[in-house]
Amino acid sequence: MNILDMTGRRVLVTGAGQGVGRQVALHCAAHGAAVVVNDFHADRAKTVAGEITDDGGEAVGVSCDVTDLDAVSAMVGQNGPVDVLVNNAGNAGPAEDPLAHTPPFWETGPQDWEPWIGTNLYGVLNASRAVLPGMVERGYGRIVTVISDAGRTGEPNLAVYGGAKAGAAGFSRGLAKSVGRHGITVNCVALSTVATPGIAPAIADPEIARKMLRGYPLRRFGEPSDAANAVLFLASDAASWVTGQTYPVNGGYAITP
Repeated sequence: MNILDMTGRRVLVTGAGQGVGRQVALHCAAHGAAVVVNDFHADRAKTVAGEITDDGGEAVGVSCDVTDLDAVSAMVGQNGPVDVLVNNAGNAGPAEDPLAHTPPFWETGPQDWEPWIGTNLYGVLNASRAVLPGMVERGYGRIVTVISDAGRTGEPNLAVYGGAKAGAAGFSRGLAKSVGRHGITVNCVALSTVATPGIAPAIADPEIARKMLRGYPLRRFGEPSDAANAVLFLASDAASWVTGQTYPVNGGYAITP
C-alpha cells in the first residue's frame, strides 16, 4: 500500500510557479492528486500545470494574488473543492528580488512591511478562509503552510519577514485546535536556504556560499525536493495523526528541542 497515495484528492498550491511550490505541485501530481497550480504570474502557473498534464497528470494553472481574499475565494470557487491546501506563496509576493535592498528596520515604514506581511501572513489567512468551509462540510482536509527558520530563530535584516512567518505558524497552531474535530489537520514546514531561483544569485558566488554553508551540519543547501517530500507527507493520510506541528527541513541550520 502506498501511504502517500493522493488519488482522488484536489490540491491547491499557492506560489507554485517555480521553486519549492513547483516541486510540491509535481510531487502531489505524481502521487495521484489533481493540482490547482496558483501563481501571481499566469505564465508560470500555466507552465507548471502543463508539465503535469504532459506527464499524464491532472492540473490547472490559475493566476491569483493571495493577498486579495475575494480573488482567492473566487479561485477556490471555480476550481474546488479543495482537499489539501499548501500555503507556499512567500517572500514579498511578486517582487522579483525582494532582498536586493534590505535597510535596517528602523529606516523602514508600513509601505515596506506590507508586502511581507500581506503575502506571508494574510495570504495564509485568505487561502485558509477560502477552503475551510468546504473542508468542514466534508469532514476532511489538510492545510500545510511553508514557513521559514527566520520565523523560528530570527535572522538579521529579515525581522518583518520572520515576524510574518512566525505569525503564520502561530495561526496554524491555533487553527489546528479549532478544526481537528472536523477531520482537518494543520501543520507547517520550516525551511532554511533552499536552492530556488530567488536565492540563486546569492549562492552562485562560491565565497558567499562557502560562508553560508558553515551554519549547516549537512554542508549543503536544500533542494526543492527536500521541502516537497515533507509537504507531501503532511498532506497525505500518512500524517493523519499529526496536527499543530512545525517540521524543520533545514539541513540542521537551527536545531532546537
